[in-house]
Amino acid sequence: MSKLALFDTHTHFDVPDFDQDRESLAYQAKAVGVDALILIGFVQERFADLIDTHHYLNQLIQAPCSYLAPGLHPFYIEQHQDEHLSQLENILQHEDCVAIGEIGLDTFLMQHKQPECLQKQKQFFAAQLDLAKQFEHPVLLHIRKSHADVLAILKQHQFKNGGIAHAFSGGVEEAKAFIKLGFKIGVTGQITNPNAKKLIKVVQEIGAEHLVLETDCPDMTPLCCQTSTEHRTRNTPVNLPYVLEGLAKQLHISPKILAPILWENSLQALNLKL
Repeated sequence: MSKLALFDTHTHFDVPDFDQDRESLAYQAKAVGVDALILIGFVQERFADLIDTHHYLNQLIQAPCSYLAPGLHPFYIEQHQDEHLSQLENILQHEDCVAIGEIGLDTFLMQHKQPECLQKQKQFFAAQLDLAKQFEHPVLLHIRKSHADVLAILKQHQFKNGGIAHAFSGGVEEAKAFIKLGFKIGVTGQITNPNAKKLIKVVQEIGAEHLVLETDCPDMTPLCCQTSTEHRTRNTPVNLPYVLEGLAKQLHISPKILAPILWENSLQALNLKL
């Protein structure tokens, strides 16, 4: 596999799944071309570990450069409290963050569709959009079965900082609506699954200029890297080249041509200049 400069725009590389071999995996990821990654937040109780992992990775030599995106994930809405927003704001004030994430709406579970729970999700989403505007950051969106509501809230807030629609699961028109609002579309290892026909249609319709790569590790393991049909195979940043290859195959583009486009898209989405 040829080494190309890649940006893993969505990882949970801070979670305990990686405590035993994080350093080794970081070196392996860099060796296969993963030059940068984002550490994404999801619950307040993990903020300290998120920040510690970020600083740890950035003191390693020959490891991907780490970027920080703290946030409060909608799936864990029952755990979130108002003071967690204040703690998030404090992190944004004192740490070098590139985005807020992952934030958004999730109505996959029946309990999250209940009016009170959904309203709380919307309140936390709106509050974090306000923080993103305050600190002039893009956002990393988590959207499950709620694309229309997320689009409506972004428009209501006149949110213009853009970001990434993570692990995109919507249709072509929804993808175009997010692109129109300044977002890139995040593509995970799901693209390596030939049965992911909806995602394949989206990437082919919108084209390479609107896409970025992500592993979402330890989840979303590329099909070719899964070792069991019964148990989840841990995904790692080392697998990002397989996401590139899967996407290149669906776009009928050489990985060597595609990789630089995706790298520039990542920098653009995050307002980075490297």
